[in-house]
Amino acid sequence: MARKNLIEISAPNPARADAVAPRDNRPIAGFVPQERSAAPVGGITKTLGNITEKMERASELERQLATGQTIVELDPGLIDASFVSDRLAIDAAELAQLVLQIREHGQQVPILVRPHPETRGRYQVAYGHRRLAATREIGIRVRAVVRDLTDGQLVVSQGQENSARTNLSYIERALFASRLEERSFGRDVIMAALGVDKAALSRMLIVIRQVPLELVNAIGAAPDIGRRRWLELGERLEKADVEKIIAELSADDARKISSDERFHRALVLATKKTAAPKPAVAKTQVSGVPVMIKKTASGATFVFDGKTAPGFDLFVQERLKGLFQEFNKDRGA
Repeated sequence: MARKNLIEISAPNPARADAVAPRDNRPIAGFVPQERSAAPVGGITKTLGNITEKMERASELERQLATGQTIVELDPGLIDASFVSDRLAIDAAELAQLVLQIREHGQQVPILVRPHPETRGRYQVAYGHRRLAATREIGIRVRAVVRDLTDGQLVVSQGQENSARTNLSYIERALFASRLEERSFGRDVIMAALGVDKAALSRMLIVIRQVPLELVNAIGAAPDIGRRRWLELGERLEKADVEKIIAELSADDARKISSDERFHRALVLATKKTAAPKPAVAKTQVSGVPVMIKKTASGATFVFDGKTAPGFDLFVQERLKGLFQEFNKDRGA
């Protein structure tokens, strides 16, 4: 009996279902209710999950950009040079070759930039100046890694990348060291940027003190000239006419040769000894006496004419002592 009652209670009531049917099926203002999901909470959870996933992806992108793990494409016009230069000038021939390579194969290696510390929306390049110049010339966006860098981190990255690529000549590296020192960077930062020890850094700074910047610019990067030759040039310049050397290397004919050749020309010019100017000589002759007197600022020379009066020089020589005594007597000595 109990089981029968349970079945009757659990069965649906047809009369009750007919009573509520018209209310459930009647449309309201043209709205046709959709079939309810069997699990509305699950749908909300899925939507929230998608939003969270997108937010996480955005955060990860920002993190990667901050740590420099993502390569982005930037407008070259928004990128400024590093605040400290590590080059004398970009060689026109090398730049043309790089432009050709990027046109054919694309930019294979990204540059490194940081958000500009003073101008919002702009960037400052740490390394990749030539690649940046090439993309500007081609008119394409530059592939770059964006990383938050302090001034110290930027110059270390700048110097280490160029050292690894053996991209800078010795004199350019020496100039970079000098410019960092002028900006009050510590020796530890400069050594880290250039990958050198204290002794090597000291020699670089010696070269820059010995060789004027005007002469360095006149010579150029001189990629095949190393430390020893630059030190040698610096030593020879101590006794050379530096202005004359700069003038010769700045002439049109000198600009047509390579910077290595200009260095060798500078070394030769610094080695030439300037001939001492000959003293002005005043020549006089006493009438009737076969002696020529040649007088300079420091003394006088008597030249006896041995053909006209042979032996006269010995005659005068024997009487010099007496003449000198007479001279002193007249002066009251």
